[in-house]
Amino acid sequence: MVSAAFVAPFLADTTNNFVLAAARTPGVRLGLITTASLDQVPGEIRQALAGHYQVRDGLDAHQIADAVRGLTPQIGPVERLIAILEQLQVPLGQVRDALGIPGMSESVALNVRDKSRMKDVLRSTGLPCARHQLVHRVQEALAFRDVVGFPIVAKPPDGAGAQATFRLDTLADFDNWLTMAVADPSQVWLLEEFLTGREHSFDAATLHGQTLWASISDYLPPPLEVVRNPWMQWTVVLPQDISTPQYAEIHRVGPQAIAALGVQDAFSHMEWFARPDGSVAVSEIGARPPGAQIGSMIGYAHDVDFFDLWSNLVLREEFHRPDRVYACGTAYLRGMGRGRVRAVHGIDQLQRELGELVVRAQLPQPGQPAATSYEGEGFVTVRHRDTGVVQAALERIVQVARVVLVESD
Repeated sequence: MVSAAFVAPFLADTTNNFVLAAARTPGVRLGLITTASLDQVPGEIRQALAGHYQVRDGLDAHQIADAVRGLTPQIGPVERLIAILEQLQVPLGQVRDALGIPGMSESVALNVRDKSRMKDVLRSTGLPCARHQLVHRVQEALAFRDVVGFPIVAKPPDGAGAQATFRLDTLADFDNWLTMAVADPSQVWLLEEFLTGREHSFDAATLHGQTLWASISDYLPPPLEVVRNPWMQWTVVLPQDISTPQYAEIHRVGPQAIAALGVQDAFSHMEWFARPDGSVAVSEIGARPPGAQIGSMIGYAHDVDFFDLWSNLVLREEFHRPDRVYACGTAYLRGMGRGRVRAVHGIDQLQRELGELVVRAQLPQPGQPAATSYEGEGFVTVRHRDTGVVQAALERIVQVARVVLVESD
């Protein structure tokens, strides 16, 4: 029996799926560390838990360490400390180091959390990634600009999900960004060469330092373009066949990059570019399961429960390679403007045309606030054995579905 603690500061729907899978994993006693009181934990999860400990700040390493100690009378000494949030990788590494819990150390967590450090490690081992510079002063930013030229990508070194990420195409863009950057002299920024090519993800299961299996996704258009255009509806496709020559190089480079960063036991999410010349470049890696519904799509594409795959890997150090049966894809529904959802058009037509392909949908609801992330106000996921059928369905959804937003009164 394994005693484990799951740190989940806030119990959002996606998080709840992971917590429930972990709590139901055979041979595991799970304690939950969260800011929610026990009566605020959904009943299905509450019944499956072996322990619960409430904290004020679920991202604070000291409070997490106290909670781990506090769970001991309920579940026994904690042998696994897990989470899905990227922002928790370093705090959990610190707690593992301090309390002698097996798993990712602070040093390795910094490799996958600090994007500048990550690229330094990758480049030192000869792995392809964008040229970059961690900048503290205006002079450093100007020097990088003059060497690399435009476009340039500016982001926080510990960012996730394209948050606070900017593409700078002109001197005016650069000057506007620089004005914002120097407004907070304590802020450190990462400047990167803008990579051209098709953008993808490489989602891998690694156990004892060996990458056992991977899934590949195709983004259209790239996430940074989506961030720059809040009205743009976009798609992610998991092709049915990822053994084709176009993916051969990332199957070679991906596991090498994960190993170079020191990741031992994790489900990781890598973003990478297929360059026009056939080479690849790693954008960044998170030692966490993917977001943006990609985890669920992996489950649909392989006809398995993705959350069970993840929990058995991180809690029991077991992984059974699933076979890719279907192509799967998601279209993300986004409105133009701000405020709240007034209406969604085209859904009835899409239901008539594509209903048999849809495996999951979360449609925007009237009155719902406009989304604050690039995932948008809702999504539709489709599945079929033919990748072309999935791609055509997603194109149709993007063409027909329209989310109308109105300013709040």
